Amino acid sequence: MNFKRSSFREEPDINLVPFIDVLIVIVIFLAVTTTYSKYAELKINLPVADANNVDQPIDKLEIAISKEGQYFVNGREVPMENPASFADTLRQIAGDQSDPVIIISADSQTTHQSVIYTMEAARLAGYGKITFTTQKN
Repeated sequence: MNFKRSSFREEPDINLVPFIDVLIVIVIFLAVTTTYSKYAELKINLPVADANNVDQPIDKLEIAISKEGQYFVNGREVPMENPASFADTLRQIAGDQSDPVIIISADSQTTHQSVIYTMEAARLAGYGKITFTTQKN
């Protein structure tokens, strides 16, 4: 009987086949579950319009809001107590205009709530056409 250990030792080798199999399964899983954007499928034909000057005057109310919270309607300072009273003021200033365009010009430092109050007052007055002015940088 030979109880002597052999001098030759087998080195353990790393089998990469299971590792590659797992990676392939992960890649397949990601490919199947990934959502692709569908911008290429979406084809929209946008309408074309010419920006010609309008011959007839537009019914409008220009509302300016300063950063201090002052409200001006068509250049005249108007107090803002609440949206309901401001809506009455808008109706008075509009006079016989049935549905004027509300043009809101708010200072960049104006609070968001001031603009919301103005929009709410326009809604209460029955005016649905609201737009905002901006300036180019």
